[in-house]
Amino acid sequence: MNQKKITTREEDFSQWYLDVIEAADLAEHAPVRGCMIIKPYGYAIWENIQKILDLEFKKLGIENAYFPLLIPEVFMTKEAEHIEGFAPELATVTHVGTEKLPENYVIRPTSETIIYDAFSRWVKSYRDLPVLANQWCNVMRWELRPRLFLRTSEFLWQEGHTVHRTEQEAEEFSRKMLEVYKTFQEEIMATPVIAGEKTASERFAGAKRTYTVEAMMQDGKAVQNGTSHFFGTTFASHFGVEFLDSDNKLKNPSTTSWGVSTRMIGSLIMVHSDDKGLVLPPKIAPIQVVIIPVLLGKNDEQILKKAKEVQANLIAQSLSVKLDTSDRRPGEKIFSWEKKGVPVRIEIGPKDLENNMAVVTRRDTSEKITISLNELNSKTIDLLDDIQVNLFQRASNYRDEKIVEVNNWDEFKKEISAGKFVIAAYDGTVETEKAIKDELKVTTRCIPFNLDQSNLPEKCIYSGKKAVVKVIFGKSY
Repeated sequence: MNQKKITTREEDFSQWYLDVIEAADLAEHAPVRGCMIIKPYGYAIWENIQKILDLEFKKLGIENAYFPLLIPEVFMTKEAEHIEGFAPELATVTHVGTEKLPENYVIRPTSETIIYDAFSRWVKSYRDLPVLANQWCNVMRWELRPRLFLRTSEFLWQEGHTVHRTEQEAEEFSRKMLEVYKTFQEEIMATPVIAGEKTASERFAGAKRTYTVEAMMQDGKAVQNGTSHFFGTTFASHFGVEFLDSDNKLKNPSTTSWGVSTRMIGSLIMVHSDDKGLVLPPKIAPIQVVIIPVLLGKNDEQILKKAKEVQANLIAQSLSVKLDTSDRRPGEKIFSWEKKGVPVRIEIGPKDLENNMAVVTRRDTSEKITISLNELNSKTIDLLDDIQVNLFQRASNYRDEKIVEVNNWDEFKKEISAGKFVIAAYDGTVETEKAIKDELKVTTRCIPFNLDQSNLPEKCIYSGKKAVVKVIFGKSY
């Protein structure tokens, strides 16, 4: 068991984050710089994300497929903005053994190019539309400043790609998928997010519009937790995707793509965890309840029997339950499961058995509750529900307290330095965004859907030029 002390958030937030990952046994750095090994407990969180989201996709008629890891380099050059956006991150295969390949292959940074090549064969008539496809896979974007889960050269994700008869259908679908992500993160991950549209300079390479869900970490920085892109006919026209419409005319369809990645696990850690270790919302936790029989040599057999009975009863309620029968001391067990963020811990010792009680601890608040064994099933379910709600509310309150609207540049700098999201008027130019980013390391996070734009100030917060929109600015990972 890892006994290393976890650095506090106040002392060093970045080191705290890495310490929590190590203490909870989620992942470690791989021998290849920028890559990571996701350990079983960390991968179990990803499996839950995948299982729950995949079900939501299928409800919308989306089908899973798989496309190759290697993409002909020439494909990447068919859409100029796309290749320009990804060029610095591309890893290219040029040789097999000592033999140079007749053409170079890019390890996929994203799959638009090879998928649209396939769509050009799949789509011939309006009757073939819509195409709603998704793949769960790995991608590679060579990362210069790696950080476990948040930024790695290889990471896991899902990428959905759809083809539609009209621009309106594609636009509506891209917004619908963003809502799927928002609902998942708020209801399952207990992570409040801000949904909105990216500014022009922050759009996905080749997109007409990019929509995003942005989450605030406990240090006030943002993590982009998912994006959905409306492409219009851009990729379809470059890759020869066309269909014969009912009016007997050949047309390019409109398309979308959307995705989330293992970055969400990094976000989950930084939104909810504390100085004791990982904190997990019950709906995403691989283990929702851990039972620790306190075996001290008195009535050990009866205690273990009762613990197994409690486990069976809770499993029957569709809960994920671990019974810790290891030979570690009770204190070691408690410390270990606390670091792993298991939402509810149940301890049953000799006195508890005598009194037909159990000591139950909730991970989010560390509150200890004594509950009758007769009521343990229903009380545990209620407790898990309450933890889920509390974690979301706690994160929402924190985020809302750290979002401020400012009216001048001095206020802007003051609030950004205090680790806040700042709402400010902006002139809409790439030049202004770049100047703010260069000076303060701050980017536009999004134009929130729910932000009232009716009282827009006359001038941009930075340039003094005519303001066109209010956006949220913030530092990010």
